[in-house]
Order: sequence, then structure tokens, then C-alpha cells
Amino acid sequence: MVFKTSIRAPHGNQLTCKGWTQEAAMRMLMNNLDPEVAENPDELIVYGGIGKAARNWESYEQIIASLKKLENDETLLIQSGKPVAVFRTHEHSPRVLIANSNLVPAWANWDHFYELEDRDLMMYGQMTAGSWIYIGAQGILQGTYLSFVEAGKKVFGSADLRGKFILTGGMGGMSGAQPLAGKMAGAVILVVEVERARIERKIKEGYCDYLVETVDEAVALVNKLRDQKEPASIGLVGNCADVNRELLNRGIIPDFVTDQTSAHDPINGYIPNNMTFEEALALRKSDVKTYERRAKETMAEHVRTMLEFQEAGAEVFDYGNNIRAYAKEMGVTNAFDFPGFVPAYIRPLFCEGKGPFRWAALSGDPEDIYKTDALAKEMFAEDEGLVNWIDMAQKMVKWQGLPARICWLGYGDRHRFALKVNEMVANGELSAPIVFGRDHLDSGSVASPNRETEGMLDGSDAVSDWPILNALVNTASGASWVSVHHGGGVGMGYSQHAGQVLVADGSELAAEKIARVLISDPGMGVARHADAGYDIAIRTAKNKGVQIPMLKDDVK
Repeated sequence: MVFKTSIRAPHGNQLTCKGWTQEAAMRMLMNNLDPEVAENPDELIVYGGIGKAARNWESYEQIIASLKKLENDETLLIQSGKPVAVFRTHEHSPRVLIANSNLVPAWANWDHFYELEDRDLMMYGQMTAGSWIYIGAQGILQGTYLSFVEAGKKVFGSADLRGKFILTGGMGGMSGAQPLAGKMAGAVILVVEVERARIERKIKEGYCDYLVETVDEAVALVNKLRDQKEPASIGLVGNCADVNRELLNRGIIPDFVTDQTSAHDPINGYIPNNMTFEEALALRKSDVKTYERRAKETMAEHVRTMLEFQEAGAEVFDYGNNIRAYAKEMGVTNAFDFPGFVPAYIRPLFCEGKGPFRWAALSGDPEDIYKTDALAKEMFAEDEGLVNWIDMAQKMVKWQGLPARICWLGYGDRHRFALKVNEMVANGELSAPIVFGRDHLDSGSVASPNRETEGMLDGSDAVSDWPILNALVNTASGASWVSVHHGGGVGMGYSQHAGQVLVADGSELAAEKIARVLISDPGMGVARHADAGYDIAIRTAKNKGVQIPMLKDDVK
């Protein structure tokens, strides 16, 4: 078999499909598999262990062929990465509807998923891998930066982390944003990664500064940079459980400790300790059950060290990979004694409908993104954090695949910004249409009791009506493509989530859709959190006119 590792999205303003929405879906699917973007394009894997863009190569080719033939009043249906039908709908409908990895709850576990995957009946879509809106490590960069900054405000009363030390793990597709995010926050960040090639890739991409191979080297470099108050990122080749334990034994207590290894998938996303990386891969191939058990045992060790760091005074938080759940399964009864990042730092933003909004230039021309950057800075000049973010991103973020930008915008801002961008496409200021999307990790589009909806005020952590309603209202509002996934971020059985993408092609139809979708989509976040009783969300709903029939009046 010849692998398609040279896939790159077409650039420019010439259509190869029958409309810009179909063209955008095709280009973004291809962009997900660009070797600059994907972790393992040979296997159609975009990020997160086995998060794929399409089920197999035959399905990929048929999706591309279907998009090229798709009329402007038809909708293509994708079932776990396989095109299964085309139906006539209407021009206001989504051109693509996607459902990935969804299982009836009693069967929603890794064992049943792998049975189906082995029979080529299912794939794992993660969040933005199977919904074709991944933009490389930048996609989680601002959220990671915000988490570090908010942690700094909580612990030290300052967003400036100069002279502070962050310890974390993982440098894959998503976790590879950590080193640059920590550096942007001003800290010295040490990222432990078992696969040397991943650190080398992030250094090449400009996301990491140094590679070291021993704890001695790492400690010496951390101490030197902290003393100099020089923001920097360091990648250490090693296993988190082993490195964290050694640091503890030496009495070295970081200011912040977290982890973003792909622990949501014990088989494909996490490496057992007390063996080399190569030995682990051999064990995974020869005895997968033993591998899984040893991986979970290592997660338990990993979490125990995080708890000990917490007891020693470090600010410790889970960064959404479900490692606490597997540690608890393996006997760490107090695994949830440190919080997840959403309840700890991010939920107030969710209450305002804010989340990881993003856009990409279908032209492939960075100038189109720089022009939208300038627009954002002009429209939201009073938001000092947003302006500073864009300035930093322009200097420090290298493009991966199609040029793109991530920017946390909330209810009332997303649609205003997108409408202005649509006007720029219409009058020729931008050289081709712009695609607007977001992470599934957004304010009103996910149910994930160990991550985004952990510790909800009203105890509704596991209610997954909300992401389903989110997908339904985005479909009704006319998003360009809509997706419903299961298991992203935290693994099978632990989450339900939805995504939407919009194409700004300069048309009046696009403006109509933007005005509907980019109000209802972030509005779901305000409604979801107002319904749960959060005062910030209730005030936001009242101040911005979000219609909620049973909205409470007693706001503190």
C-alpha cells in the first residue's frame, strides 16, 4: 500500500467542487492530513492516539469524490469516517453531517469499540480530527495559555509567570501546544515526552526551545532559566511516572503540575514505565491486555506523584485526559483530589459563551490571516488580553498547513466578527473564503463529567442532551457542516460532544447563516450554564437578550 503522506489542501481561489462549502470541507479534510498538521498521516491519524480524519483510505477517496460531485442543495452523510449517503436537502442545509464513534451507552467502552474497529465498522474521531477543523497545535494553544495564566492569577495574583516552573507531560499533536503556551505565559515549562521524535518535531515547528535527555540536565536548565526569569520551554525524553517520582525524591517542587499525555486511550495513547519506548511498542503488539494493565498501573503511579506534589504545595490540575479516572480504577481512591482545568480556571469564560473560536484561510495566504488579525484587534481593542494574544501569536506561532488563527471570542462577538470577514471576502480584501469553526471543547457543545462539565453547579455533569441540542440547532441554523462525536478528549464512555463549521464566501447566504449559527452556537453555552444556575451566565443572558423561558431572576 502506498500511504498518502503528501496530502496538502489546494490553495487559491479556484473551485474544484460545485460550491465553496464543499470546497472548504474538502480542503479542511485534506489539511487535517497535511504532514505539517497530522501526527501520523500514513494511518489517517490526526492527533490524540488514534483520532482519525477518515475510516480508511477507500473512505477518504470516496469522501473527496463525493464532495466534488455534491450539489448546493445536497447533504453528504458521514458515519464514523465513511461516506454512507447523499440526500437532497436545500441550500440552507449543511452540506455535510458527521457522526463519529457513537455507541449505545451500555456498549460505549473501548473493548466494544475495538471489536468494531477491527471489523472496519468504526473509527475514533476525537474532536476536531473527525470533524475536519483541526488546525495543528495552535488549536489548543490559547486555551492552554489561558489555563496557565488563570492558574497564575489564582496562586500568585499575577498573570505573569516569569520565574515560575511548570511541569507537565506529553508533546503530541494537541499536547505539543504546552511548551509554547507556558513560554507565552512567561514560565519555564518542562514537558516530559517518552518519544524523542515528538520533541524534535516541536522544536522544528518552533513550539519548544530545548531537548534534554536526563533529569540532571533538565533540572540544571530549569534552575538557570528560572533564576534569569527567562521564559523558555524544555522537552525531556522520559516517562512521566519515572521523572515525576525522581523530582519528588530530590525535593524539587514545581509551581504548577499538570499532564496532557493521551491517557484517555490506555492502549494507543500512554506508555508504561520501566521499559523503553521500543519495548513498550513490542509489548503492545504481542500482548495488548498486559500492555493495557501496565499502562493503567503507570497512570496510577503518575497520579500518585501529582497528588504528592499537591501536598507539597504545587498547584496541580488535570488537563482533561481522564488520567484520574484510570488511576482511581487502579486503586488511587483520592485521584480526584486535584481538580480539572475547566472547573478550576475556565468555567467563568464558558458562562459568557466564550471558547476556542478559530478560522482558517482557504487561500493558503498568511496575509489573509494577518488582515483578519488586524480586524479583530480593531473590533475588540478594549480587550487587552485578546490584543496581546494576537500580537504574541503573530510572533511565535508558525503556520501548520493552511494559515489559521485561534481566538477565544464569546456570545455577541463571534457573529459580528465573522460578518465583517464575510464582507472582506465579498469586496476582495481577502483573496479567498474563510472557514470559521471551533473546538468541540466549547461552552455549550460538550458533556464530559471528568473534563468540561466536571462539578457542574446543579450536578448535571453527565447530561448529554446539551451537545445533541447544540448539533440540532446548528443544523437548523444552517451551519456548513455539523458533527456529533463520542469519547473525544477523555475516551470511550466518558463524553458526548458536537461541532460546527461555517464558510464565509462573501455571499448574502453566508451572511444569513453566520447571523444565525454564530448566535445560537455560543448562545447554547450561555443557556447551558444559566440553566445550571451560574450567576455569570444568568447575567450574560439578561444583558445580551438570550431568550431562556425559565431564567431565574435572583442573581447574586
